[in-house]
Amino acid sequence: MKLITAVIKPTKLETVANALEAAGFPGLTAAEVQGRGTQAGRTEYYRGQAVNVKFRTKIRIELVVADEQLDQALAVLAESARTGSIGDGKVWVTDVSHVLRVRTGETGPEAL
Repeated sequence: MKLITAVIKPTKLETVANALEAAGFPGLTAAEVQGRGTQAGRTEYYRGQAVNVKFRTKIRIELVVADEQLDQALAVLAESARTGSIGDGKVWVTDVSHVLRVRTGETGPEAL
C-alpha cells in the first residue's frame, strides 16, 4: 500500500476530489496548510502599508491506495491539479506498512 501526499492550490481541491472519486478513489483527507517553494513570498498591502507575506495557503491531500492503483491515482491527481503555472504543487509517495479500520478491525488492503 502507498500513501499519496499532495500539496495543491486551494482552488483545485474540489476538482481534484471529484476527479479522484470518479476514478474510484472516494476517500481522502484534506487540510489547509501554509508553505512556500519556488513562488517564495509576496508583498500585500494592508491599510496602505506593505506587508511581506512569506507563506502561501495551500491544501494538503492524503490518500492511501493499493500498490496496483498507484499509477492511476497519481495520473488523476496530477491532471486534475495542474494549471500550468508556478505553484501547482508537489506530490510524493510513501510506503505504508499497515492499515487498520477502527470500526471493523479490518487490516491490510481490505481496510482501504
